[in-house]
Amino acid sequence: MTEGDTSTWAQELLELLRPAGRDVRRVVDWLAATVDANVSLRDDTGTLLAGPATLPDRSLPDGSLSGESLPDESLAADVVAGRIASAAWQGRGRHLRLVRIELQRRSSAALLTVDRAVPFDRRASEIVTHTAAVLEVLLRARRTTTTVRRLQRAAADLRLAILQLLMVEDTVSARRVAAGLWPGLLDTDTAGVYVLEGRTEERDELAERCVEATGEQALVVRCPAMDAHVIVVTPREATGEALRALIAGRAGTYLGGSTRQNLACTATAYGQAVSALAVARFRTDRTAVYAERTHPGRLMDPAALRAWTSALLRPLDTLAHHTSAELLATTRLGLEFTAVNAAKILGVSRNTVRARMERVESLLATDFSALTVRAAVHLALNTQVGLPADGTAARPAPARLDDLLTGPALRTWAQDLLGRLDTDARDLRGSLRAWLAAGGNAERAAQQIGVHAQTVREHVRSAEPVLERRLLTAGSDLYEVVLAHLVTEELDRPALDPRPRQEETGHPDALVHR
Repeated sequence: MTEGDTSTWAQELLELLRPAGRDVRRVVDWLAATVDANVSLRDDTGTLLAGPATLPDRSLPDGSLSGESLPDESLAADVVAGRIASAAWQGRGRHLRLVRIELQRRSSAALLTVDRAVPFDRRASEIVTHTAAVLEVLLRARRTTTTVRRLQRAAADLRLAILQLLMVEDTVSARRVAAGLWPGLLDTDTAGVYVLEGRTEERDELAERCVEATGEQALVVRCPAMDAHVIVVTPREATGEALRALIAGRAGTYLGGSTRQNLACTATAYGQAVSALAVARFRTDRTAVYAERTHPGRLMDPAALRAWTSALLRPLDTLAHHTSAELLATTRLGLEFTAVNAAKILGVSRNTVRARMERVESLLATDFSALTVRAAVHLALNTQVGLPADGTAARPAPARLDDLLTGPALRTWAQDLLGRLDTDARDLRGSLRAWLAAGGNAERAAQQIGVHAQTVREHVRSAEPVLERRLLTAGSDLYEVVLAHLVTEELDRPALDPRPRQEETGHPDALVHR
């Protein structure tokens, strides 16, 4: 064997260690071709990792077997167990080398089998020895990489489970799950939620940067519903600045943040962050916070709003607390997102989401197919979690939705908001009104006002940056615009007033359950 020959195969073997060539099967195939042999690699359970599944059947010219088809099984077992490092075996016309490849400090190993028709010379033996060393490096690296990925996947699953618990207001369980891996993370009464949006193919890398930017002092979750979103739940005020600095140098990345909310109101905060994200797309710094604008609920009489909310949702009080909380949390998300996305966020099936919302519809004796109804119920659900108790009487004075939608401050807000559309030469306001009245159906709206459906869609899309609100997807932004139309009476107000208590009416069917 010449020095030049040695350098040739050694160089080829080293090339297989480069990042682009690190493949156990390629190394085994290279060894087979280089020493003119049949080569296989199996783990300690006998599972084939590379090479042919069976050794070739070498027969004599007269058709009889050239020797045993396999070496003594106890010899292979001794090699795998580490009792011997390697072994040689030969029969008539067959020459085998068995080499143990250690994976983890003698606790596990693989078996390299090299089968030749000619005896092993010095060159072949040296190549087998060096190739075994390369395979050991690759197998250990692969096992380490696999373990790391499993741990990362488990941690990601735990983060998602914690988020889902927070979404259904189960803060006790969420804290219990988080305490083991992230001590102190949820030892807080309030937290903010941020949603980052970037390129889908870069989301994993963006999530890792979020973990680094927050010093692992925040709950960073890859959104189960939106492939381009990363959700960050944080108790720290400084996190917002850290995330803004993160996206400053990342083109095509946006950040939306919520107001600080009670931890049990994580679902509300999440909806706020998603709404702010829509606004961020029109900002030069690509960031927005939900608190930057006035909300219609804040312009209503607080006592009347609480009274109306309490009475409207009273039918759910007859249920067990955990059932009521589950229905309310699911409905809140179901009104913000599609049933499919709400199901992904909650970790349940979309049929479960629909069934829970249908039960709430039945309890409230209403129909969520109407945008005006959805907007009103959305107002009640957010009032329930957003307004603090102020010690009012257990039985507040009756209130009607019409009463809530009056008042000079609320009317001024609605007129100013919708008035922004009047500056456009196109009739954006008329198209939007017709589209809302048609339940967000462009075809029906187009028939009503006598234009093409595509025109309606373009007008609604053009209204989004003017109003700084998302309209083509369900959520808080859309419902605020619907409420503005109800305040100005450009849309018919829904018949959604609380039903009287059973004891007040004397009728046993005053509360209807499904």
